[in-house]
Amino acid sequence: MLLLCCPLLLLLLLPLDSRPQKLPTRDEELFQMQIRDKAFFHDSSVIPDGAEISSYLFRDTPKRYFFMVEEDNTPLAVTVTPCDAPLEWKLSVQELPEEASGEGSGDPEPLEQQKQQITNEEGTELFSYKGNDVEYFVSSSSPSGLYQLDLLSTEKDTHFKVYATTTPESDQPYPELPYDPRIDVTSLGRTTVTLAWKPSPTASLLRQPIQYCIVINKEHNFKSLCAVEAKLSSDDAFMMAPKPGLDFSPFDFAHFGFPADNNSGKESGFLKSSKFGRQTSPKPRVDLHRVCIGNKNIFTVSDLKPDTQYYFDMFAVNTNTNMSTAYVGTFARTKEEAKQKTIELKDGKVTDVFIKRKGAKFLRFAPVSSHQKITFSIHSCLDAVQIQVRRDGKLVLSQSVEGVRQFQLRGKAKAKYLLRLKGSKKGASMLKILATTRPNKQSFPSLPEDTRIKAFDKLRTCSSVTVAWLGTQERNKFCIYKREVDDNYNEEQKKREQNQCLGPDTRKKLEKVLCKYFHSQNIQKAVTTETIRGLQPGKSYLLDVYVIGHGGHSVKYQSKLVKTRKFC
Repeated sequence: MLLLCCPLLLLLLLPLDSRPQKLPTRDEELFQMQIRDKAFFHDSSVIPDGAEISSYLFRDTPKRYFFMVEEDNTPLAVTVTPCDAPLEWKLSVQELPEEASGEGSGDPEPLEQQKQQITNEEGTELFSYKGNDVEYFVSSSSPSGLYQLDLLSTEKDTHFKVYATTTPESDQPYPELPYDPRIDVTSLGRTTVTLAWKPSPTASLLRQPIQYCIVINKEHNFKSLCAVEAKLSSDDAFMMAPKPGLDFSPFDFAHFGFPADNNSGKESGFLKSSKFGRQTSPKPRVDLHRVCIGNKNIFTVSDLKPDTQYYFDMFAVNTNTNMSTAYVGTFARTKEEAKQKTIELKDGKVTDVFIKRKGAKFLRFAPVSSHQKITFSIHSCLDAVQIQVRRDGKLVLSQSVEGVRQFQLRGKAKAKYLLRLKGSKKGASMLKILATTRPNKQSFPSLPEDTRIKAFDKLRTCSSVTVAWLGTQERNKFCIYKREVDDNYNEEQKKREQNQCLGPDTRKKLEKVLCKYFHSQNIQKAVTTETIRGLQPGKSYLLDVYVIGHGGHSVKYQSKLVKTRKFC
């Protein structure tokens, strides 16, 4: 029988009468009452029989735990789980003082003297360990006596767990590992890794409820789920006083499988209390992910980064005891992205570029002649794109481009330019790009800052609408087109049609209203109006204005939805 005690606990448990003293066993009513109250053992020197406790060590501050084995030849198992730092621990046993030493006189041995005998003797060392592995002491036949477990952390303040039992064969709280406890990588992609493992015999043979939890990170493998929790926890909240439950660990496994930051931001009642007098600053969040998948023994991890090494750990968790066992972790590097072909830009020629959602394209421009300036003209047809330009490896431009933009860079003899275009997160991107060493070569028309079309409501009739738009100081050709749409045509549909690179050549001839040239040296007066006639009463129309540059390339203004009056 395993009996748990410490000098302070003896004061509570030993009856102060003249009869011979005997420490209570875990089967007695008083002990059962106390063992149901988890807080009774929290932050004490007592190890209960058949339950896991969690505690905390300050650096270079040893901690001692006690338990008692009353009878010889008792089976004994002790498990120590370091969490976030290596531990030094030692298990020793010493003989108990004669409990009937006062029988001759009828007086019991003084309690203070008994306590001194117990605590001052060194005892016989049974086992010692130093490291961060989950380590066990197991004996099928242990002598009776007072057992001491001494623990020390020389590296840093740390958490740890201890489990002790005198019935290891029947308890089996930790899931058993299969004969091959390794995790196999069965498939490897650029952003996915498929893992497989053999099931725990605790689930397949003993039919106990087991779930598997996978941990993914980029730093190293973990040897216990306790170590994972310590890494994830930014405020040590799980070290608060325990609540009643199936086990004695204040560490709550119930949130496995949920995002790691469920408890982030909560105040900790443990390290911030005046009892310890130490303050801890929150740890930065780590790139570590945990997911529990039930009792499956194959799983594909997705949304990984290409050409990146990841570490994978698997833990079998007994959902009855909330205790876990680690498989042998593994690691794998995802495949590289497919080598992207670099597009060659020719001097003065417009190149069409298509970029997938969140994708990127690389373009190269190597002028064959000496040059004083380089001009890059970019027309983003849909959403904004990011552009980076490197000259001989040095970054010289980084901008977000929406609509039409032009950049001029100082030239350099025999220089080579590498462009990186990154697409939008919203969807695919389309753009046209022109690189030239001739500053006067402009294929794209210049645009005003505001490319909206304004409709005049007061000038609206049953058969016509009047609109206006801004121009520039450069003389350009403007063409206006109309298209009848349904009354339920909305802004979302209009947005899907905002491809500015689609020119007038994609429109039907019947939709064309007119084309005209327009400019003004006074930019404040660069405004033109047009009345579109021949419309039907009470009908909706989508109006588009195209500006066409000298090189024949066009840019579309923002579409405008108008509606004629129904009654005039």
